This record gives sequence, C-alpha cells and structure tokens, in this order.
Amino acid sequence: MRYIAQVSSNIDDWSTRHSVLAMARRAAALVNALDADRPDPGEIADVLRAHGEAGGTELTTRDVDAMRAAAALLRGVFAAETADSAAGHLNRLLAEHTGPLRLTSHGGGSPWHPHLDHDDDAPWDEWFLASSSMALTVLVWEHQRPPGRICSSPSCRNAFISQGSGPERRYCSRRCATRERVSAHRRSRSVEQSGGTR
Repeated sequence: MRYIAQVSSNIDDWSTRHSVLAMARRAAALVNALDADRPDPGEIADVLRAHGEAGGTELTTRDVDAMRAAAALLRGVFAAETADSAAGHLNRLLAEHTGPLRLTSHGGGSPWHPHLDHDDDAPWDEWFLASSSMALTVLVWEHQRPPGRICSSPSCRNAFISQGSGPERRYCSRRCATRERVSAHRRSRSVEQSGGTR
C-alpha cells in the first residue's frame, strides 16, 4: 500500500511540475534567459532545472544558440495582442517546427505525457519549441486570449504568462509595475509644478 501511495505521490508531483501552466511559465523564463547577448549554457540549464527538468540538462554553446533561435520564434506569441494573432503565430510554429502529436513515458522513466518533438532524443531547441508551442496553444484554447505578454515597461523586454485570476497584467513583475507607477507620478508632478510656475 505504501508503494502505491508513493507512486501516486510521484505522479502528482511530476504532473504539477509539468502542467500546461508550468510548461508555459518555463517557456517564458527560457525566452527571457535566452534573450541575453551571450547566455551561459550553465545558466540556461539552471532555468531548466528550476522548472522541473531533471538530470541530463548539460547544454553546449551550440545547444543554447539553437534554443535562442527557438526563443525568438516564441517571443512572437508573447507579443501577440489578440487571440487570433497568437493562434496564427502558434499555427505557423506547429506546422513548420513540430512533429505529430505522440505520447511518451521516456522508456518508463515518467508518466505518459504528450510530445510534439520528433522523438525522445530530439535536440534541445526542437524540444523547447515543440513543448512550449503545445503549452501556449492549450492556454489560447482554454482562455481564448493570448497566453502571455511582453512587459509594458519600456526598460524591460521580459515575456510573461498573463493567465490567472484577476485583471490581465501589463507588467512582468511588481517591480516593473511599481517603477512605471513611480515614473508616471514623477512626470505628473513635474508637469503640475512647471504649470504652476508660469
């Protein structure tokens, strides 16, 4: 009985780490990390591990360069202003960069789950683009709106997942939102003060 409970717990933990929303958040985190001028393979591997990818995350510079190209394609989904635009972008990615939908358990090492890359040994960039496209597609399907955004702060390029409860977010973080509110307040005060001294 303990063994069954442990297996169930492992599956639940795996499912939580690999839910559609978790995969979409991983996509945003990688798009942001890969936007750096010369992302370090070790730092990208750290992002993968932080988002639930287990061992075997040793990346080469070539892997990271290919993942950067995939991230640039995915950034277009985050920049989409409407569900139609996001869906069109995702349809192109699915048609041009993914294989047929299949189920895999990675040889029994994980619960069964869908993949759109061509096989379990696909290169990192193919896996990243396929799994991210699938997660973002499901979010568009479920919510009928773009799955994410690019931060509205002019000094930030971060992609983020905007799905969730409450009003749709415009900023990737409270830090960016606060910075923009403070900046708007300062501009408003400056205008008031200059208008009062004329």
